[in-house]
Amino acid sequence: MKNSGSMKTLQSKSYRRCAWRVLALAAAPLATMALAGCSLATTAESRPVEESEPAVTVWVLDHGWHTTIVARRSDVTRALWPEVDDFPEAQFVEVAWGDREFYMADSPTAWLLVKAAFLSSRSVLHVVGFSTPVAVNFSESAAVELRLSRQGFDAMTRLIHEEYQRDLEDRPVRLERGLYGTSWFYAARGRYHALNTCNTWVLRMLERAGLAVAPTGVIAAGEAMRQVRRLGEIRPAGAPAGR
Repeated sequence: MKNSGSMKTLQSKSYRRCAWRVLALAAAPLATMALAGCSLATTAESRPVEESEPAVTVWVLDHGWHTTIVARRSDVTRALWPEVDDFPEAQFVEVAWGDREFYMADSPTAWLLVKAAFLSSRSVLHVVGFSTPVAVNFSESAAVELRLSRQGFDAMTRLIHEEYQRDLEDRPVRLERGLYGTSWFYAARGRYHALNTCNTWVLRMLERAGLAVAPTGVIAAGEAMRQVRRLGEIRPAGAPAGR
């Protein structure tokens, strides 16, 4: 079981931050070509949450090399995302997606980085359950707090559920313990590559929720966070949030 308190995990996380920055720089010209002539578009269902209607709060976290989504477990409709029941004691769940070999490696290498960008064939979901406030559990990560409509939140969580790879008995394929806290890696659908990164995935989930974001061509966390900051309340690392 991986432990975030160990030196190995800290070194691994630090390497990943640097590695994905390198990947972002290397893939940027490809993204520029792919986006030539494109502009930011609002999804057909995108609209602001009215003050009078119920809203569901989620957070987008910037971990330096990738972004993740955090939701309150109690807000999740179990029929739409039943896998959150793997964390029965948790008040919050964090979810992210990425290349399976690189994400799960104890000691990521340059070859795994290149393979993730251009030769990846398998992907993975990393899901974490926790109960401390978001600001405490992820004190080193900046965050943006977003308000989603109930309909938008349900659409997003349904799509997250659909991202799990399933076995012949329609059960999610749980691979091994995750990187920190109470967490698991799950086999996922979709193929990771330089123009379809973990940050592209986060924006795709938010787009399904009805937010005016454009996932296509997004590579680095900074690109994703620039879009998200326009839509929510920004919290610098260590600032109170998610109580």
